[in-house]
Amino acid sequence: MAESTGILEGLLHPSLYVKTSWGIILFLAILSYLGTRKMERVPRGLQNVLEMVVEGLYNFIGGIVGEKKAPKYFPFIATFFLFILISNYIGLLPFAGHEGPYVPPTSTISVTAALAIIVFFATQFFGIAEKGLGYFKHFISPFIFMLPLNILEQLVRPLSLSMRLYGNIYGHELVVGTFMGLVPMLIPVVFNLLGVLTGAIQAVVFTLLTSSYIGEAVHDEHH
Repeated sequence: MAESTGILEGLLHPSLYVKTSWGIILFLAILSYLGTRKMERVPRGLQNVLEMVVEGLYNFIGGIVGEKKAPKYFPFIATFFLFILISNYIGLLPFAGHEGPYVPPTSTISVTAALAIIVFFATQFFGIAEKGLGYFKHFISPFIFMLPLNILEQLVRPLSLSMRLYGNIYGHELVVGTFMGLVPMLIPVVFNLLGVLTGAIQAVVFTLLTSSYIGEAVHDEHH
């Protein structure tokens, strides 16, 4: 019942999620501008922090899609990670929630489904761009009778991506909101600390799966 309520809130009242999403995009744009407007050979301050984040993400994504492919697909995948991570953490801010001025975009199925659908079509596009029509060979691998199952696997991926992210973030929001009403002092703090870990894990999982899907689509056959 609670899950269906969350889905309906996202579908019927999307304005708050849209505004929060645009706010996150604006925040990332400003952060990027401030961190790169005066690039120095020896980084310090915000530039140093951003370079550490980018380097860590690059090594993580490159280890999945491959070092040669990483420069091409890193911007796309890393953008997803940063947007999802900040979206998840929005719920930890004061006054966040469905009745507040902002709400975690990833706590509604409409946003997580949109992210997953983008990943799905981007994966197919990258695969075709990399291999041409030869990309479709993997749909009949290891033999042609696997075609229906391989197609089904591709179609299930966006559903899995969206539901996993939505379920964990919305579930956390629901639990914290419930305990705030019952025990408004100590217990919600504990759950918010767990939310820091949950938000990071879900961003990493989404990025890991996205990287593996793209890596699988663009990998060289002879490797």
